[in-house]
Order: sequence, then C-alpha cells, then structure tokens
Amino acid sequence: MATLNEQLAIILKHQVEPPVDLIAIARDLGLSIFRAKGWTDDLSGMIRKAPDNPEHYNIYVNASHHENRRRFTIAHEMAHFILHRDLIGDGIVDDALYRSRLSNNIEAQANRQAADILMPFHLINPLIDSGITDIQKLAERFHVSASAMSIRLGVPYEATAV
Repeated sequence: MATLNEQLAIILKHQVEPPVDLIAIARDLGLSIFRAKGWTDDLSGMIRKAPDNPEHYNIYVNASHHENRRRFTIAHEMAHFILHRDLIGDGIVDDALYRSRLSNNIEAQANRQAADILMPFHLINPLIDSGITDIQKLAERFHVSASAMSIRLGVPYEATAV
C-alpha cells in the first residue's frame, strides 16, 4: 500500500494542466470508478472495498449528476481513500448536503483535499497571473462548478440569470 506522500506524488504527476485527469489518478491509485444509475439525487457518491478484493477500492458516482458534480464527488471519494481509508469498511457515503454518518470535520477534510486535487493552486495561479480572473471562465477550464471555484479562491460568486 502506497504511503500518503506516494499517493500525493501520484496526484501531482497528473496535475500538469486543467482539467486534472481523475481517471488517470484513480488508475494509478488502484481505484475503480463506476457510474451508479437509479440513485436519488441527494446521494452523490460512495467509496467501498471491492467485494472480490478487499485490497482494492471502488468509487461509485451518481450517473444523473452534472459532469462537474461527478468530478468533485470522485475527487472527494479519492480524498477519503487517501485520508480516511481506515474508516471505509463497508462504504463511506457522501451526499450533497452532508447528511452522512460521518462528522462534518471528516467531510470538510475530504472537501479540502478534493479541491486540492481538482484545482491545485500551481495551475490556477498562472492563469490568474495571465489575466484570467473570471470565476466562471476558471471553473470551465477546470471542469468544476463556479461555486467550487469561488470557494477555492475565497471570493464571493453570484450566478447571473441567463
């Protein structure tokens, strides 16, 4: 099993340009990703041990969610794998409103790590320095929601009606 530093090095290896390739990261971490159909909208994703191999982990993501939401969910579940593997057992379930049995602190840690995976500052800062400062444009570049990008940058964002 790879150490935390080895896992972070795997992630960094794939953070060369936006959008970050989550499928490649998952492959190199030894994770499989599946789109789950038929889930209610309030369930975003889950990570659990593979039924046929307890050393392998599967991430399930709600197939009906928008691509940007699925990307954040995958990164969030990867974060649980990296930070909270000892808690996974039968499955850590994440839903959009943090109604899982996990503490808010554990979910907040996973959200911060997910943001680090999807929107690393070493990729954001050069774009900002080159003049791309619009939250929506940055979000589109990283394939994340404008809300996620605004939270990452610590700036308010209000969506405008079209």
